[in-house]
Amino acid sequence: MKLGIVITLTGPKTVFNALRLALYSLAQGDTVRVLLSGRGVEIGQIEDPKFNVKDQAQKVLDAGGQFLACGACLIRRNSEGSEICPLSTLKNQYELVRDSDKVITV
Repeated sequence: MKLGIVITLTGPKTVFNALRLALYSLAQGDTVRVLLSGRGVEIGQIEDPKFNVKDQAQKVLDAGGQFLACGACLIRRNSEGSEICPLSTLKNQYELVRDSDKVITV
């Protein structure tokens, strides 16, 4: 299955659980792409002692998952992006939705 996950929030528990699903799906042999949009592009700034979002995101990357980040959302935040939050285009976002078998949003 090709799974697309759209993250638009920064709640540590919500984002952590979305990334847990991504990691589990990758372990099942699925393809996973995560789109960060709106406040979701702030994923690298989430700090919580119970929910280590940065570590979980790195595990997703290490397992073969891909992250895309809304370029306009990054620009509005004066950010150039990062490995976990790479600048992408509207075309990249469209392709994630078009090519995914299932898309979930959190």
